[in-house]
Amino acid sequence: MNAADFRRIALSFEGAEESSHMGAADFRVRGRIFATLASEKQGYDNLMLSVEQQADFVRELPAVFLPIPGGWGRMGMTHIRLAEAPEDVLAGALRTAWQLRVEKNTKAKKKPVPRRGQISAKGTRS
Repeated sequence: MNAADFRRIALSFEGAEESSHMGAADFRVRGRIFATLASEKQGYDNLMLSVEQQADFVRELPAVFLPIPGGWGRMGMTHIRLAEAPEDVLAGALRTAWQLRVEKNTKAKKKPVPRRGQISAKGTRS
């Protein structure tokens, strides 16, 4: 697989759009990033996964997946080695990242955020 395959698959998901973050292509759903091509020159692309999903992918296919070094990796951000990833694995991993972002967006919509000057559920003014 290569970056063109990554892009094609990422954009095949409902609501997915390509944008740019810090000079690298990223893929978003409802304005939120689920994958990037930020590490392409190093032979990786990146997925935004949960910590649990990351652990599962790394355990099952350590030649394909690895945590991004540092704090991002400890939050679930994961490299995928495209040269080692069969299409079904890449598609499944991208779908997992996309679905996680869709679910997070849905949860965020349900929680009203008090605007400045409104009274919150705790009875305090923001």
